[in-house]
Amino acid sequence: MDLDLLHSFVSVVDAGGFTRAGERVHRTQSTVSQQIRKLESDLGCALFRRIGRQVDLTEDGERLLGYARRMLALSTEIRETVSGKPGVEIVRLGVPDDFAVSQLTALAADFAASHPRARIAMRCDLSVQLGRALDRGELDVALVKREPGAGACLAAWPERLRWLRGRQGSDRPLPDPIPLVAFPQGCVYRNRAIHALESAGRRWRIAYESPNIHGLQAALEGGLGIALLAERCMTPGTQGCDDLLPPPAPGELALCLNPMAGAAARELAQAVRQFCRDAIK
Repeated sequence: MDLDLLHSFVSVVDAGGFTRAGERVHRTQSTVSQQIRKLESDLGCALFRRIGRQVDLTEDGERLLGYARRMLALSTEIRETVSGKPGVEIVRLGVPDDFAVSQLTALAADFAASHPRARIAMRCDLSVQLGRALDRGELDVALVKREPGAGACLAAWPERLRWLRGRQGSDRPLPDPIPLVAFPQGCVYRNRAIHALESAGRRWRIAYESPNIHGLQAALEGGLGIALLAERCMTPGTQGCDDLLPPPAPGELALCLNPMAGAAARELAQAVRQFCRDAIK
């Protein structure tokens, strides 16, 4: 494989387009486009779907991405080992929006300060997106919400899920259909809530949707609906209403590690593991 072509391919993915990728690798857009066409020709498949100026990975492109990152990382490791000059290790950490983001960000910052040869790249997103990014080799360490026992992980903790509503107007009966306050499609909590309601024959509708936990909490406190969230997401303006709705299936918070992760990433994963062990009672 031509590493130069793989470098351009990864740059297009990370930059989100050919023009910005060219700026990263100091080439013109047309040169980057030619390199991608050559790579597609060599592999015999399309790697990108081009919609206007936007580009999305095809399934073949997604499969290639993890291999490309690993080959480029191995190439760098070889150069550093042979030359005897250690380089900077980029450690990519993914965390969900609703689990101690400020504390984990501080932990990552402290880790970076004490490890001058490591460069932290932190991503906060929905667990479904973090899981996909980990599978594609885009993350080294990821903390994700998932189905209990769904695959290998460094550590896992059970999550207690609660039906929550705002304290204001909590003396009124629940409306029909149930107005749900939820993360976007793909969220484990959202799937749990819908499955529990439908299994009990209860009607539901999405009343408020946001990828941000603070938005969901504000919607609950304002009385827009009911949410199924981890107990840690309760605020002074919300309260449980578990006795009014069917019990959901349990959830799990898992710490996952990319098998190709370097030494610094593995050390950070252990620090996150210890943090979670202390934070989850």
